[in-house]
Amino acid sequence: MKQSRWVPWLYLAPALLVMAVFVLYPMFNTFVLSFMDKTGTQSAAVSCVAGQPCWGSFENYRYALTNPEMLQALRNNALWLLLMVPGTVITGLLFAVLADRVRYEALAKAIIFMPMAISFVGAGIIWRFVYYIETGSGQQIGLLNAVLVAFGGQPVAWLSNPAFNNFALMIVGVWLWAGFCMTILSAALKSVPAEILEAARVDGAREVEVFFQIMLPIIMPTILVVTTTMVINVLKIFDIVFVLTGGNFGTEVIANRMFKLIVTDTGRSMAIAVLLVLLTIPVLIFNVNRFRQQEASR
Repeated sequence: MKQSRWVPWLYLAPALLVMAVFVLYPMFNTFVLSFMDKTGTQSAAVSCVAGQPCWGSFENYRYALTNPEMLQALRNNALWLLLMVPGTVITGLLFAVLADRVRYEALAKAIIFMPMAISFVGAGIIWRFVYYIETGSGQQIGLLNAVLVAFGGQPVAWLSNPAFNNFALMIVGVWLWAGFCMTILSAALKSVPAEILEAARVDGAREVEVFFQIMLPIIMPTILVVTTTMVINVLKIFDIVFVLTGGNFGTEVIANRMFKLIVTDTGRSMAIAVLLVLLTIPVLIFNVNRFRQQEASR
């Protein structure tokens, strides 16, 4: 008996309904609200101030692209992309290579991956104790400052000094995500044919040459996957900044700015959310095109 062409859609209907209610509708509603005022009931044009630049219904997007606090958030996100993404991928690759050479590989990988099992909020609280500074006459209980004082140094305000507080936050991000990168890259390294590696070593290639000239090119597609995944994660970074600094002291990022405005100014918050989605779309397109190229080459 020939199956009706509508039968597959009946199986897909529950999933499509869930997608429509929890994904498509919120996305559409966010886009609509991004053109509204702070109450979400009128056009954003009503918030324009006489004598100042106004983009009409796009006023919330003018804020998202020109406001000094938003510009700082955009710069900080760019800094996270430039430093944390390569830092995390390189650290994960280093862990993957080293863990593959130790006797207790499974135990080593479990320890390195363990931070991923902690919620990001919980990790932020842990690192608040690491970076904590006692500004009074009490004893330094923050791990880093306690070590500095023990060796005769002075305590440092790791989270409130704009000179390096963003880097301190990135260290937390690397600590959290390096285990994820290590797991994916380790699986890629193990897929490298052992015959090729053995032949290179027999021909006199050093281990460094084997890694950079053979292993690295073979696992490059996986490195690109991990890198693009980290780019998306960094673009929407929120928990670490929110818990450790709340976006203060020059550490504001896009997602944290969106969260701060969600109650006081719905329109601007939604415009920032749309901007965040737009920033991730090129990365998603790159991933889709690359997957299609890989499928075509098989």
